Amino acid sequence: MTVRDPAEAIGRLTRWNSGTDGNSPDGRKHARGRALAARQAAPRVRAIPGACVRQVAPEENEVDAVFTGIVEELGEVVALEEFGDAARLTVRGPLVTAGASAGDSIAVNGVCLTVTGASGGTFSADVMGETLSRSGLGALGAGSAVNLERPLRLGGRLGGHIVQGHVDGTGTILQRRPGEHWDVMRIAVPPPLARYVVEKGSIAVDGVSLTVSALARVGSHSASPHGEPDWVEVSLIPETLARTTLGRKQPGATVNLEVDMIAKYVERLLGEGARS
Repeated sequence: MTVRDPAEAIGRLTRWNSGTDGNSPDGRKHARGRALAARQAAPRVRAIPGACVRQVAPEENEVDAVFTGIVEELGEVVALEEFGDAARLTVRGPLVTAGASAGDSIAVNGVCLTVTGASGGTFSADVMGETLSRSGLGALGAGSAVNLERPLRLGGRLGGHIVQGHVDGTGTILQRRPGEHWDVMRIAVPPPLARYVVEKGSIAVDGVSLTVSALARVGSHSASPHGEPDWVEVSLIPETLARTTLGRKQPGATVNLEVDMIAKYVERLLGEGARS
């Protein structure tokens, strides 16, 4: 199998070290590419935060898509058709759609979705009820801007951190403070997710890989007098402000959150060890 040099990929999203971003060196490139192999037949779609895999024939191997949180393209929602407990999302994104076919994966605001059709610079994906309840995709409408990323290519560079596209829940932007070279955004995090977040660790916000610059677990303390929520702060560099939806989102807006999966595995293993 021939693997294209990632340096040949079109476009680039660099992350400049703001001084508060503990692990963002200059010159990070997109980790770009499609899934390992295109499916010969269009599969039945299953796109839920907890299981971003394709339903395939028994003789086929299931391949999970992996992303890096380095947004490739700012897309636009063409339509969101609702079907009771499901929906069909159509998005315009010429870059990520180039060469895409049914069965490929594309992350939309951090949610891994399976392409059901692509043509003319747009692609469609079915969104199941679980995805709608766990993420903010159901609130999108025609004209909404969305962050788009294709899966990491085998042999590509891991520019951000390992992002599965399995959104854990949503948060609310509490405030944003503009600085000379970057903005600081404070986001309320649901208590069940806050325990997985650490300072200088990674978190995906609407599919964007960011470093946690500060956090507070006030909501977990019984002595919290005003009922303040748990929150995290992230620093948004100029490139992120210009190339992602986070540059335009204001306090009160909802964002998709995915915490570091390693923390969840460690917690599970420690729990199993205590019971054994």
